[in-house]
This record gives sequence, structure tokens and C-alpha cells, in this order.
Amino acid sequence: MKTASFFTDLRFSDESVVITPMLESDFGKEIRIAFKKGQIMKEHKTKFPIAVMTLKGSIEFGVGEEMFVLHAGDVITLEGNVMHELKATEESVVRLSLHKGDTVARVKGVLKL
Repeated sequence: MKTASFFTDLRFSDESVVITPMLESDFGKEIRIAFKKGQIMKEHKTKFPIAVMTLKGSIEFGVGEEMFVLHAGDVITLEGNVMHELKATEESVVRLSLHKGDTVARVKGVLKL
């Protein structure tokens, strides 16, 4: 058994979003992404399915021509190979659930796009 708190040791940065691995299990990985208002994760994709949940704040989640506003408690799932982007409309904390075959390094690489 493993436990974690998405709000313990929470840190934001003026330079970019802060990506923190929280838990890893036999079936997946849980990542915390901390956004300051206006910060963006540019359009990207992964070959694996994902789930994104806003824990605090509000984000705009763009998929193609569609834009979804995710408030605290909202969750969205995507199949693999779907282009998407995120923008914080206020200070926000997001939970990203990854497939066990995906990597935290890939997520951090999105910041370099």
C-alpha cells in the first residue's frame, strides 16, 4: 500500500508548471501538476490513455477545436494519440493519471515544446 497527498509540499513556479510524481503502482502512475494562473502545457499527445482531474482551481483543456473548462472536481479522459493542451485560468492543481507504460520524463518533456 502507498499513500500520498496532492497538497503536501505543494510548490508553484513563475518559470513553468511544476510536475511532481506522486505514486506509482503495478497499473499506473499519478502525477501532480501545479499551475500558476496563465501557465500552459502546449499541445502534445501520448500513445497511452490518460485521465486529467482538476483538484484546485480551473483549467482550459483543449482537444482539437473543442475547449473544456475543468473546475475543481472535474475529470476528463482521453484515448491515446489525441492532441491536447492545458491552460490555467487561475492557480490550479491537476492530477494526471498515466498508464503504467507511460513515463514522467515524457510529461516533463512537454514543457520543452
